[in-house]
Amino acid sequence: MKNIWLKSLLIFTGLMMVFSCEKREFVTLNPDAKIQARLSTVQLILADSLADNDVLTVSWDKPDVGFPAAITYNILLDVAGNNFASAQTVSVGTDLSYTFKGEALNNKLLTLGLQAGQPADVEIKVVGKLSDSKSVSSQVMTLRVTPYSSVLDLSTEWGVVGSATPGGWSGAPIPDLPFYRTSTQGVIVAYVRLKSGEIKFRKNNDWTENYGDDNGDGTLDANGANIPVSAGYYKITLDFNNMTYTIESYFWGIVGSATPGGWNGPDLALHYNPYGDNWKAAVTLTNGEIKFRLNNDWTTNFGDDGADGTLDANGANIPVAAGNYIITVDFNHGTYTIEPRDLWGLVGSATPNGWNGPDIKFLPDFGTHPGRWYLNGVDLSAGEIKIRLNDDWANNYGDDGNDGTLEANGANIPVNAGTYNITVDFTVSPPTIEILAWQ
Repeated sequence: MKNIWLKSLLIFTGLMMVFSCEKREFVTLNPDAKIQARLSTVQLILADSLADNDVLTVSWDKPDVGFPAAITYNILLDVAGNNFASAQTVSVGTDLSYTFKGEALNNKLLTLGLQAGQPADVEIKVVGKLSDSKSVSSQVMTLRVTPYSSVLDLSTEWGVVGSATPGGWSGAPIPDLPFYRTSTQGVIVAYVRLKSGEIKFRKNNDWTENYGDDNGDGTLDANGANIPVSAGYYKITLDFNNMTYTIESYFWGIVGSATPGGWNGPDLALHYNPYGDNWKAAVTLTNGEIKFRLNNDWTTNFGDDGADGTLDANGANIPVAAGNYIITVDFNHGTYTIEPRDLWGLVGSATPNGWNGPDIKFLPDFGTHPGRWYLNGVDLSAGEIKIRLNDDWANNYGDDGNDGTLEANGANIPVNAGTYNITVDFTVSPPTIEILAWQ
């Protein structure tokens, strides 16, 4: 009996070894496996007129990896010669092709540092992921491409001046609040925060050409009387076709359980971005939900019923995870994006949340000065401030000489109580800080 049992054990062990070997052979990656990929074109000149057009398709064949596998694919793009060290990645899932819209591809190229209007070579490859440790790649393909500038120029020569503005009647050192062009010729608009006081409208930060309102009837009068206003956020529209103006309360904000104010607000402010004709915010959110609404009120609000980045009036709450984000809302096209981003913030005893934060977030420059960060209309108490990244002391700046030059781990910066426009410039070395008090 003992011999029979031992013989059975040996047979079982042998079978297990065979099955085990077969299993290991089954999951061995074919060393010759490679993705064969193709570009729909190898030369491309992008333009704003192609923003919504299909401009480039990357397609590939499913590779023979040696065993049945569910493969998920990513497309990597980088400047030629960079060996994909700073690649932009597009997640494709299990599809075997991906088509870029003009605007999406252009944004990737600008993020890589390519210059608008200048042709450059970009390398593209497809990477198929089988597991955390196994992947297979395509050959490297080269695209000769010319990006375009995505920065709009909606600037005008007109501004809002007065005792109700940050620069006061002099418009210095903070200049007049700017007006921007609209889609209607002769109609311009400004989105402003005002104090209680008076305003007028003038050209080129100068009194040579200016307008007020002699009768308080919404008519523009050359060299007219000052216009009284109360403190608040406003949309001011000048219509030079009919020589009229309007001033209406106007504040787009982010509300929800993921924001500090919760569902009752006050809402986190969205700021008008004239370089894209959209609205942006730099925010720290907790796990929860958000929506967008006008004037801290539910009369006009947007959510997202399909969780697809499309704005829906009175739509469903938008779930978010805790983190730092740049939120962009485009009311012209009815879309929004929520992008993770490292954010610089203002911290200190002069800020509402003190030295422990959360910090007041700066908004990065989305136009012609990337590397500059702005915080306009921040209310501070008497105390001290510093600049730090992501609410953490690992990367922080102060000012040892109180001379406007920032030093890593530098001294606290003293401020008086007041409202300020603060600019931090990381395009220079050492970086600088400009703190301008409202008049």
